[in-house]
Amino acid sequence: MELTSTWWFWALLSAVFAALTAIFAKVGVKEVDSDVATFIRTIVILLTLGLILVALGKFHSPGDLGSRTWLFLVLSGLATGASWICYFRALKLGDASLVAPVDKLSVVLVAIFGVTLLGETLSGLQWLGVALVGGGAVLLVFSG
Repeated sequence: MELTSTWWFWALLSAVFAALTAIFAKVGVKEVDSDVATFIRTIVILLTLGLILVALGKFHSPGDLGSRTWLFLVLSGLATGASWICYFRALKLGDASLVAPVDKLSVVLVAIFGVTLLGETLSGLQWLGVALVGGGAVLLVFSG
């Protein structure tokens, strides 16, 4: 199996880039309003993704998508925007080493939402991992 065809390869890269995002954003948001910083970041993401789609020949009209797909992609985009706004405001006010782990409480919420809303299942060991992530974030907040 090729490494790039595994979900965990891309999830690990996502974690690396998310960590860099926190560090770069903490420095970048220092002298600018956090909402302006979020706007600039969004423009960079749009341009970069557009260039990637063009380079890979994947840029095409999304008109063939169903209304349910549109609804959930729009909702996902709105949730992403809200998350970014909150994240940048938190970084403006707090240490990146504390903000990022608390932000990762999303891991706990995704597990709960995945089970309750999507019908996914987790083993006892997987729930233990989720609990450890949550406990670690709580420990960081209350120890500082």
